[in-house]
Amino acid sequence: MARVTIKDVARCAGVGVATVDRVLNSRAAVAPETAARVLAAAEALGFHAVRLLRARLETAPLTLGFVLQSRHDAFYAALGGGLAAAAQARHIRAVVEHVEDLTPGHIAARLRTLKTRARAVGLVAAEHPLISAAVEEMQAAGVPVFCLLSDLSTPARAGFIGVDPRRRGRTAGWAVSRLAAQPGPVGIMLGSPRYLEHEMCEISFRSYLREHAPAFRVLEPLINMEDAHLAREGVAAMLRRHPDLAAIYATCGGVSGIMEALREHPRGRDIVAVCNELVPAHRQGLIDGTLDVVLDTPLDMLTARAVDAMAAAVAGEMYESRIVLPFVLYGAEMV
Repeated sequence: MARVTIKDVARCAGVGVATVDRVLNSRAAVAPETAARVLAAAEALGFHAVRLLRARLETAPLTLGFVLQSRHDAFYAALGGGLAAAAQARHIRAVVEHVEDLTPGHIAARLRTLKTRARAVGLVAAEHPLISAAVEEMQAAGVPVFCLLSDLSTPARAGFIGVDPRRRGRTAGWAVSRLAAQPGPVGIMLGSPRYLEHEMCEISFRSYLREHAPAFRVLEPLINMEDAHLAREGVAAMLRRHPDLAAIYATCGGVSGIMEALREHPRGRDIVAVCNELVPAHRQGLIDGTLDVVLDTPLDMLTARAVDAMAAAVAGEMYESRIVLPFVLYGAEMV
């Protein structure tokens, strides 16, 4: 019988010769499903290098995928870099996808692109049926999806890693009640009401003030879709409608727009401002007095715990399905 060649294996597996070469010589990453198909074809044909192919697949580095928000947002840029570094430290390959279009359909589509490129996926997304359907599809394909920062309600998600939004919202309420010169209207800004984290922060913020400082009146939330321009316009309009505004709490991104609006207003320094995440702009806001309190997610801890949990899930090992991290409170004298 003629010796089986790479061309024969490629034809049997339904792939190109270059793909077989990549698997055989570890020249580049190949989707796990494709690599398995190449190995099955090689075994069926009695390919002479089948042992080498099997060894390559057994020693191939684990690939984890991540779908995050815009790389132009300092927080998500740092999160993406941290996840890549945590993966590299564990000899794991990370594929980090930053999404500019935050519509549910687009995020669901980007999630699906990782189905054959990664063994598990970490996702930051809002609650929506389209995203839940994509997560369920990934689970059915054997690719566990972990929620980062904001949870999803679908039972198909493999786990959650983030801070406790209830405690963060109530802590923001405590800060406002302690720092405001006098009671008055209080603004709150969300990236989207569909983010479960933002929703719970708002509920808990209102709950604390209702329980401990009822003289403060929390206004209807402003939605900025994580956009600084929308945040600036929204806060400027809020200040016109409520000249006695006592405080504002931002659960979301786009806080640079809030800071611009406060800096431009005559009473801006008198308004207590609380936000999440200690990015460089927020640090400067604390220093110059535009912001009063920042409630920060410990990224080093989050990235390490996320990568470890995802790798354990892929390996079939026990892992924590809900990892709640402590957040860190910063003021001007703590940065």
